[in-house]
Amino acid sequence: MKPKIKKRMRRPISTRRISRKRVLVKKSIRHSSRKRVRSLPQVEQFWRKQGYQAGRHDALAPDKGNRQYGKKVMNDCWVRWMQAQSQSDLANISNYAAAASGYVAGYAVALGRRATNWMLLPTVRTVGAIVTVKNAERTISRVLEQLKRMPLHEIIVIVYGTSDHTLERVRSHSHALIVHYPEQIGPHVGRAIGAKLSTSDILLFVEGEDVVRAERLIPFVKDIDRGADIALNNRTPYLPQFADWDTLTVMKHFLNVSFNKPDLHANSLMDVPHALSRNAFQHVSYAALMVPPKAQIQAILAGLHITAPTSFRTLAWSPARRNVNLQLSIGDHVEALEAAMHEKGERIHFPDIIRKREVIKEE
Repeated sequence: MKPKIKKRMRRPISTRRISRKRVLVKKSIRHSSRKRVRSLPQVEQFWRKQGYQAGRHDALAPDKGNRQYGKKVMNDCWVRWMQAQSQSDLANISNYAAAASGYVAGYAVALGRRATNWMLLPTVRTVGAIVTVKNAERTISRVLEQLKRMPLHEIIVIVYGTSDHTLERVRSHSHALIVHYPEQIGPHVGRAIGAKLSTSDILLFVEGEDVVRAERLIPFVKDIDRGADIALNNRTPYLPQFADWDTLTVMKHFLNVSFNKPDLHANSLMDVPHALSRNAFQHVSYAALMVPPKAQIQAILAGLHITAPTSFRTLAWSPARRNVNLQLSIGDHVEALEAAMHEKGERIHFPDIIRKREVIKEE
């Protein structure tokens, strides 16, 4: 017996045509979306290729890389090549990261080494990272790994008041200078201690609870290298409407406006990441860093160049974390304003136009 062949039921012609049209439409949409996705990194691919060729060339040139392999030697060669390129193109952090990663790959391959994920810095000046951390055993290792990707001069970790295994996690990174305080000294005091211990030209401040990729830290270093004294984390893009600002944000904005710096909006030294130059400490005392608003006022009064080159949303901006030390943070701003009034007068920079105080006679 011949096996029975089950006949397929054919759909009507009209239905087949409609379904085929739907398939064609889906394919065209998918194809167009792929085109859009592929077209976005074309510039980055160009800079990665340029960086790869430059890294390969510099590694083999005896007057440049001298066939040495290391972050410092590679970074010096990278800076020389980068300065000869279009700074407007490399100002884009994605282009910069692509070129830097390509340079590292080309340099490593030329010397027969395995390519790494190092992220080169846009300066030959020494850069040090200061990390303040408390109860961050889940994130501190990743924070330090990102910092180790860069050719830093030093890493200083201030561990304070921790009750978990944060200290053990930090100790596993032997290249870091560790300072441990069992008591609750707070992150601002920790940063002041780290700045006092640092010998770097550029100081980069980060928090042990916020994992920031090395690429995102480059703009802070770049601004300091180009002449800025302080590079703040730009919080402005994440702010709600003014009516929804909390008290601390209002205080930060009021402080900047009070000292003729409305361009800083609500950006503050209280927020990390940020960076300071060694020159800044000629006008800002280490003790003032323990009260960030006071340090910011000292910097503004000294005429230091303050920028906010990039934005990174931190955990400290969340409502739950922000309300923990709200009163203490507001008190820091009041203390800073009081110190400024003692130095510059009760009106600070605001002229008293309406009141004629000189006509009042004391009885």
